[in-house]
Amino acid sequence: MARELISTGNELAAKAALDSDVQFFAGYPITPSSEVMHILSTALPARGDACIQMEDEISGICAALGAAMSGKRSLTATSGPGISLKAENLGVGYISEVPLVVINVMRGGPSTGLPTRVAQGDLLQAKNPTHGDVKSITLVPGNLNECYTEVARAFNLADRFMQPVFVLLDETIGHMSGKASIPDLETIQEEKIPRKKFTGDKKDYKPYGVEADEPAVLNPMFEGYRYHFTGLHHGPTGHPTEDAEVCDALMKRLFNKVDAHMDELESNEEYMLDDADIMIIAYGSVSLGVTEAINRMRAEGIKVGMFRPKTIWPSPEKRIKELCDKFDKVLVAELNMGQFADEVQRASGRSDFDTLFKVNGRPLSPLEIIEKVKGM
Repeated sequence: MARELISTGNELAAKAALDSDVQFFAGYPITPSSEVMHILSTALPARGDACIQMEDEISGICAALGAAMSGKRSLTATSGPGISLKAENLGVGYISEVPLVVINVMRGGPSTGLPTRVAQGDLLQAKNPTHGDVKSITLVPGNLNECYTEVARAFNLADRFMQPVFVLLDETIGHMSGKASIPDLETIQEEKIPRKKFTGDKKDYKPYGVEADEPAVLNPMFEGYRYHFTGLHHGPTGHPTEDAEVCDALMKRLFNKVDAHMDELESNEEYMLDDADIMIIAYGSVSLGVTEAINRMRAEGIKVGMFRPKTIWPSPEKRIKELCDKFDKVLVAELNMGQFADEVQRASGRSDFDTLFKVNGRPLSPLEIIEKVKGM
């Protein structure tokens, strides 16, 4: 049975982490994400787990990665400037295959930008959050319910694919308060995906010696299984190597383990598209305004629908191509200068769609969306 409550997006994200058995949080307060840490700072110690405010964002992710290496479900939360500081150690998480959930409550940027205002400018940062080649998994909740369900899904995906998983909230959805309907705790526990563990002879344990489309199998520290964590390219036991074939196979596997399992990752909403004449592509809090705009236009006889990615990286490129081939009139609406619009162009092969961007820290209102659509 679903649970109903009045809450904010940030509070629901923290609740989802708790219900998903998060055991460790480390981070540093930053607007507009601080409520996640505030809630966990009380709730985690109360049940015997740990929440640590570190001296900065860099140490925050280092501590969170260390906890994850020891087998704990681990979380950090921040905003765009914090992700910038975490960038180097996010790379360690990707190459050494450490599962970690990273919540980014987006605000206006770049630099200090608009700390208390809304934006969606960290989309490309989430796609490539560190130097080098990485295959990002990034989820974008579009309503209060999903601030809970997508964070819960992120923990499962982190343990399934053994890498950092991003959840992009934004200031509007993080701070808005309203009625949410979330799954019962029993359902969340039943859907929990545990990390794989090696149970054979310890001398045969090779954590990175896995199939070409599978993640590493990292047993928790302190259980007698010996292996090596490193930010360097490495072989089956984790020890560094510069062997060309081994390094090539490692990098291809880090991509293949995601690309080969898109069926486990892709998640979208298609709202009133079946009979629509115009398609709007939107995500995150913008989709709330788009939904209201569609409902109003439908009442006037204007047939509009929405495509909304919940998993935004890897890109739902195949579905974008299918839908853009179907609809002559397409509008991409987002709170940046066109970060996902560029992806729509790449995936669809089209550049003739309309766009609606806003970067002054204010949300897109239904009236602005309606005016734009009627102008199309």
